Amino acid sequence: MSAGETVWSDEALLATGRAVLRDEARELESAAERLGVELVEAARLVHRCRGRVVVVGLGKSGLIGRKIAATLASLGTPAFFLHAAEGVHGDLGMVCPSDVGLFISNSGETEEVLELIPFFRRIGASVIAFAGRGASRLAREADVTLLTTVAREADPLGLAPTSSTTVQLAVGDALAAMVTELRGLRPEDFALFHPGGALGRKLLLRVGDLMGPPERLPVVGQEASVRDALFEITSKGYGATCVVDGERLVGIFTDGDLRRLMEREGVQALDGPIARSMTLHPRVIAPDRLAVEALRLMEEREVSVLVVVADGRPQAMIHLHDLLKAGIA
Repeated sequence: MSAGETVWSDEALLATGRAVLRDEARELESAAERLGVELVEAARLVHRCRGRVVVVGLGKSGLIGRKIAATLASLGTPAFFLHAAEGVHGDLGMVCPSDVGLFISNSGETEEVLELIPFFRRIGASVIAFAGRGASRLAREADVTLLTTVAREADPLGLAPTSSTTVQLAVGDALAAMVTELRGLRPEDFALFHPGGALGRKLLLRVGDLMGPPERLPVVGQEASVRDALFEITSKGYGATCVVDGERLVGIFTDGDLRRLMEREGVQALDGPIARSMTLHPRVIAPDRLAVEALRLMEEREVSVLVVVADGRPQAMIHLHDLLKAGIA
């Protein structure tokens, strides 16, 4: 142990960690109560922006600014981060009159950040401020100011940016969420910005991309026997078969239905009509629905297969295993 280092018990360390979490939670509650119409004004300003949101910051506030810019872009608002020190050395050439500046400074007096405001004013770009002090120069010079004030930083010394950066980040999330509401962003739109990885698969893949081929669709007419249905179930491998009247779906018969039927009536049930034993009005899904929606329906109904239907006619089946293989589940 180095000189001056204190021996801490596990309980004391845990108490410190919990205190930090509680302190930051209180500051977030305070911000939620404090912010009002100015948060709405900022969201509408961003929504009306025909350019990009240019997030400006330095130091820890700059790191938060990078995350806020990434969140805005993720939700369909063009945005990028401009390091304040780099801005005064040439990067201001990326800023256009149609942009909106989002300036972040806890003190509201960060020199490098303030030096950029006159340029935004000259080209006619609007300025939103995240400032910890309402009397600061940044707060005074912005078109809209969102106060990110905290009573005290949460670290044991009360000095490191902890509560203040947490509030900045959360207010940025709130702003991004409000703009998302104004844009009417849908999951399909969100998917366009996230085509890669597991998230992209969940948001881009549709039922039609994963359902089985039409020739593998297990189907019997409603005049068929249970024995006929059993043959379809075993030959197609879905653990279920559609029951149709002509071309229209009227029911489904699963291996679970068969097991329960056999327990009640024995082997003679195989020669009975499927219409008497099928499940009416089965849960179905359209081929253009998102695959993740199929997973949600399976979980809600506690089933492993759905009938894919178009215009009331069964087209194919989609099984939980199809979703697993595609990385949806």
